[in-house]
Amino acid sequence: MSDAPKSVSGVGSGNLAVLKPFSLQNGMPSACRLQPAHGYVLFAALILFVLVGEVRAAPARPSIIATMWKWTPFLLEGFAFNILISFVSIIIGTIAGAALGLGQISISGPVRAVSWTITQFFRNAPWLVLLFYCIFLIPFEFELFGMTIPFPAWIKAVIGLSLPVMANFSEIVRGAVQSIPDGQWEAAESLAYTRRQTLWLIILPQCVKRMLPPWMNLYAVLTMATPLVSIVGVGEGMTTTGEILAAENRSDLLIPFYLYLLCLFFIYCYPIARWTIGLERKFAVKN
Repeated sequence: MSDAPKSVSGVGSGNLAVLKPFSLQNGMPSACRLQPAHGYVLFAALILFVLVGEVRAAPARPSIIATMWKWTPFLLEGFAFNILISFVSIIIGTIAGAALGLGQISISGPVRAVSWTITQFFRNAPWLVLLFYCIFLIPFEFELFGMTIPFPAWIKAVIGLSLPVMANFSEIVRGAVQSIPDGQWEAAESLAYTRRQTLWLIILPQCVKRMLPPWMNLYAVLTMATPLVSIVGVGEGMTTTGEILAAENRSDLLIPFYLYLLCLFFIYCYPIARWTIGLERKFAVKN
């Protein structure tokens, strides 16, 4: 156990910088966060474009508000699929990322090197490129014991979104573990704890509250990225909006409907952002 504190340093030279799970400056998060003003501006823009469209609409056509109300159930159905994709992707990415993050703090040099390489590759790869690779490289069906098993596009899209989530959560895990003082490892060593016991019973329980805020922020980012799957042919909120506009064939509905969808994303993601800020303040790491 004498190498326990050193084993969490990084790959090779051990000078890999610690990625802090979150940062507060003057009591507020350093990164730009969603504020109520953003929602006010968004809803004001929606109302403005609806009113302008109503003024310019032909007298015989149904009003924009009535049309939006008529299509709301269909739009919510597509938006619910965005939420489903985000849930499945964050679960898969979190599990894989936890394993990859623990690999980055392994005492085995090759394991650290491989884990670090995979993390950096998928963390810096464009999300849309990963989606295209998964859509076109993974077969649409598999033959297993004489049976044809379909592999729909939305599952491949989930895999494509899970890869960057995995890499980002791997860094969250690594940063959280490295933020624990070395004295924790030394104290466990003095009590004859094995490395595995130290990690699972002492280090990781302390890391949970440090990882939770950035994990929630990562989920919010993932949710806002789910419309990317519409580009690769997966039907969700963006696809549904396009189908509605095609069915109505009215140019005055274009901006109001896309603003309507944007408002749905804001309503869903804003509470997550505010909750994340509250957790950051509660679990702030004192220097």
